[in-house]
Amino acid sequence: MIASLMMYLRPETAAATARYWALIRDGLRARGVVAPEELDNAREEFAVWKARDLTLSQTCGMPYRLWLHDQVALIGTPDFAVEGCPPGYYNSVFVVRANDPRETISDFRAARFTYNQTFSQSGYAAAYAHCSAEGFWFADRSQSHGHRNSAKTVAEGRADIAALDGVSWRLIQRYDAFAGGLRVLETTTPTPGLPYIAAADTDREATFAAVRDAIAGLTPEDAATLGLRGLVEIPKSAYLAVPSPPDGA
Repeated sequence: MIASLMMYLRPETAAATARYWALIRDGLRARGVVAPEELDNAREEFAVWKARDLTLSQTCGMPYRLWLHDQVALIGTPDFAVEGCPPGYYNSVFVVRANDPRETISDFRAARFTYNQTFSQSGYAAAYAHCSAEGFWFADRSQSHGHRNSAKTVAEGRADIAALDGVSWRLIQRYDAFAGGLRVLETTTPTPGLPYIAAADTDREATFAAVRDAIAGLTPEDAATLGLRGLVEIPKSAYLAVPSPPDGA
């Protein structure tokens, strides 16, 4: 069995994440659900998400709708109280250098765009939908392999613009000095946030209750560090309704 909560993990949040898991673990066990003692946050993400003995993990909306929705149990969606978004939803922020004079997304149509992964909802799919509505998509693109990497790439002048998960951006602003050299250009339409998933045969109700109670049981300090406000039920259909970029885009 495996549990992993790697999506918003940083050195600064690792201790709070471990304590959060301990609350979830104990809540699962109290409800008769077998749970590993500790998180395994080092394993490759798809190896975690597709594990038949997955106790709990968090995935991105785009992999969920493309490849995972019929293979896993959708447990619930954590609410990070992202500004301008309904509970459990989030958006992407387009960040550019603070001293870049361009004012709208269309002004950046010839710019270099950097992204974490092509299967990222916040870093790629949301950006594609936003730019497509303006009649373009970035021809000059580079992959960074992480939201923090994308932000740093822009700050250092190796790219001009990036789309970042709103929760990741909040953490970058809190912990990374280079964030001071960036500004938000525009934000995307909110979409369902990163859901918690488990193996298909999981006791979904017991797992939801364990996670819900764990969030409620966090200390104020850990809740603030993680940014967690609650757990909400967003239907599978809401995730599947979000558009994906066409193949090759």
